[in-house]
Amino acid sequence: MTGDFQSDDEINKALTSITSATSQLRAQASTFGSNLSVVQNRQDFSKNLINILDTGSANLTNADLNEEAANSQALSTRQSIGISALSLANTAQQGILQLLR
Repeated sequence: MTGDFQSDDEINKALTSITSATSQLRAQASTFGSNLSVVQNRQDFSKNLINILDTGSANLTNADLNEEAANSQALSTRQSIGISALSLANTAQQGILQLLR
């Protein structure tokens, strides 16, 4: 093809080449569109995973002071009740031993 378009054959060959190139460009554009969609889905997934991991790590490292104070108070109360229960049990045993003497 010389490009001077002196005959119908040259024009038809050029038109065929242009049509073929257009088809190839459209096919490539479609492939790019599909690949872009895959990349965007992976990017969204990664962003969501990062947010979940950030939240999880924050929950592990940033203690709720009110909750921890309540847990500490509950533990202290359990210890006090346990000590009182042991004291009462010991007193009851001492009373039974005194009755048996």
